[in-house]
Order: sequence, then C-alpha cells, then structure tokens
Amino acid sequence: MGEVRKRVVLVTGAASGIGAAICRVLAGPDTAILVHTRTNRAGAESVADAVRAAGGEAELALGDLTDPTVAAPLIAHAVTRFGGFDVLVSNAGFADRTKFTELTDAAMMRSMEAIHGAFFRLTRAAIPHLITGRDPRIVAISSFVAHAFRTDLAVFPASAAAKAATEALVRALAIELAPSGVTVNTVIPGFIRKDAGTHAAFTPAQAAAQTGRIPLGRLGLPAEVADAVAFLVSPRAGYITGQALHVDGGLVIQG
Repeated sequence: MGEVRKRVVLVTGAASGIGAAICRVLAGPDTAILVHTRTNRAGAESVADAVRAAGGEAELALGDLTDPTVAAPLIAHAVTRFGGFDVLVSNAGFADRTKFTELTDAAMMRSMEAIHGAFFRLTRAAIPHLITGRDPRIVAISSFVAHAFRTDLAVFPASAAAKAATEALVRALAIELAPSGVTVNTVIPGFIRKDAGTHAAFTPAQAAAQTGRIPLGRLGLPAEVADAVAFLVSPRAGYITGQALHVDGGLVIQG
C-alpha cells in the first residue's frame, strides 16, 4: 500500500484575520496548505510557520486576484507542489463603504473582480482537480453586508453586490457539482474582530459600537469563523452543499 497523499488546501487572503485562522485550524500532519496573500509576505510567512509547527506542510503564494491571470496559476501551483487538490477556501477580498452615488465604474469593478471574479476563476481552475480529489470541498467566505440592510448599520453597496453574486454562484455550483461529490458552501461572518494593525472598514471605536446591534453582544473572533469552515470542509460535512452558514452572533436572523 502506498502512502496516502496529504489533503491539499488553498486559502486565499490568508496572511491575517479569518484567512489566517482558517489555515491554523486546518493545519495538521494530514494537510498541505497553500497560503495565499496579495502582498503581505511577512504575515503569510507567520501563518505558514504555524501550519508547519502543527505538523502540516505549507507554502506561500503571492498574487492580486483582481488580475484575471492569477487564479489559475495558484491552483496549478498547489497541484504541482503537493500532488493534488482537495479544498478551495475563497476568502480574499475587502470591504468598500463608498456610497452608491459616489462609486466609479473602476471602484465597482474592483470589488467585483476581487471577490466574485476571483471566486469564479479559482473555482473554474480547481474543478478538474477537485472531481478526483479527497473529500473535495469549496467554501466561499461571504459577509453580512450582503444580508443586513438597515438604517442602523453601514451599507456597503459594492461589497454587498460582489458577495451576493458569489453566494448565488455557490448555489448554482452546488447543483452542478453534486454528481461529482464536490460540495460547495458559503460561510457568512458578521462583525469579526480584526488583527491589530491590519486594515479594517471600521475603527476600533466604531466596531465596538456595533456590539449593541448584535444579539450575542460582542464581536466575533476569526477562530469562530474558521471553526465553521473547518466543519464544512471535513469528511463529516459530506451531505451538506449549497448552504449558507451565518457566523454573526445573531446579527442576521434567517426566516
């Protein structure tokens, strides 16, 4: 009997915050993770070191996913480096609070390309490998901004549109890929505490002010989102597909 190949994972936007937490919770002797970041090499190196310390394999990959030529080589790199591909976690993105009436064409397209376009191209490149993968999974990280539209919350028109489009594509993909055994799901974080020193859509004071609008009365932690992702990519979640899991302290209550 030959040695069983490690389960190969790509996490985008993994140098800090939710992406970094996902890498850490998935790390283990049975896992090889391609840690992607746009430019934060130091942060990605730290995450890769944590993966290795947990017994897993890790390698870095840099690239701006708004560039249409970046996604497919990322998947190819994971396959070449680790010998296969099993899990895609599409997490990279950013929050844009620009009012709709102030959005330029370029700004709107930047959000769409960074979030929806990246997910589309990564998934397209990954599918041929996933269908022969080990417990193959796709998870897109969305956001409450595509669900919570209230006068007491900030509105993110460009981000909301990009995230909502991604969620729609997740549901379509879940149907299309079901015969091959590839599951496709979305995790939808609410207000999540940011790493110190990283870019955030809210100042610490603004973020703290949001806690009164959250039924559980606190900001979420990146590790709490990561735990939800870890379940969805695990073998135990093989009968869950096309679903949207809110990790938001009750901010968005589904009817």
